Amino acid sequence: MAWWLWALVGLLLLVAEVTTPGGFFVVFFGAGALLVGAARALGWEGEAWAQWLAFTVVSVGLLALFRRPLMRRFRLNAGKPVDRLEGEWALVKEEVPPGGVGKAELRGTPWTARTRGQEALAPGQRCRVERVEGLTLWLRAE
Repeated sequence: MAWWLWALVGLLLLVAEVTTPGGFFVVFFGAGALLVGAARALGWEGEAWAQWLAFTVVSVGLLALFRRPLMRRFRLNAGKPVDRLEGEWALVKEEVPPGGVGKAELRGTPWTARTRGQEALAPGQRCRVERVEGLTLWLRAE
């Protein structure tokens, strides 16, 4: 392939990285294509299979070496909670006995509900979410 085709492919891949939420994958393949294009422009006369092999090795090598540091640098791998449910109001749908399990609804979604209190939570009662453990809401009556 001509050097300018490699450069064009590299630029298109870089644009694809910028315009899509990819998480730093495509950028390394764009850089690999640009590097192979630069090598061709500087006079490397490799066969087509050698160019594709170089593109693959360089791209995967760049991915392996630089993706994790880039993700850390831009803080893209930090788990960010989308929403906090503690403190929200839930509606009891099925009786929740003391120390037992029942059902409650929060934001239109049914959840498994538990309570630490010594009194049962009755259907229709509004309760405050104390904490969330997996798919279980821990409720307290107010």
